[in-house]
Amino acid sequence: MIYDVSMAITSKMTVYKNKEEKVPQFSTLSTFETGSSYESVLAMSLHTGTHMDYPLHMVKEGAVSTAALADGLLGPVKVFETDQDVVDEAFIHQCDIKKGDVVFFKTRNSNLETFDFDFVYVDQTAAKALAMIGIKGVGLDALGIERAQDGHPTHKILLGAGIFIIEGLRLKEVPEGRYELLALPLKIIGVEALPMRVLLKTIE
Repeated sequence: MIYDVSMAITSKMTVYKNKEEKVPQFSTLSTFETGSSYESVLAMSLHTGTHMDYPLHMVKEGAVSTAALADGLLGPVKVFETDQDVVDEAFIHQCDIKKGDVVFFKTRNSNLETFDFDFVYVDQTAAKALAMIGIKGVGLDALGIERAQDGHPTHKILLGAGIFIIEGLRLKEVPEGRYELLALPLKIIGVEALPMRVLLKTIE
């Protein structure tokens, strides 16, 4: 079975903190009345919907996207479910997480269709624990991996350790377990984030 855990891009989708500037804007470039074809234009933040962060997002002069795929975007992933209000170090140590893993956290965020200003997040203690383990990547079912932390330490710890971050996952229908991950960001060079389509395939 294949689960599409990406957010659909629409003009009515949920965006971070309900900010109007993050809502995708669709316009029509050409119609059959004005030309020989129908063409649309999409303008949106690279952090809208399901996306991957690069260091420049939070680190001045940090690394940006390249043509190369990050190690771990194709391969095994572990999905862990929690009912906690925060993913912290204690929870990390309850999970079977090993060096080289890619891990997704499923929380109550996946059940919401509107933005929750108190969304479940990954705190800096969890980020430090994940960096110490040496994982490849982490994903969360929220439009931000952290909140209410001065200086954005979760982003900086993870990105500084070379761990990729995927935000905006939709894991409501996905049971906890192991899957094959297919996460393909758009091939845009030199930016701090990339929209992506993320699929999980059950392992038989």
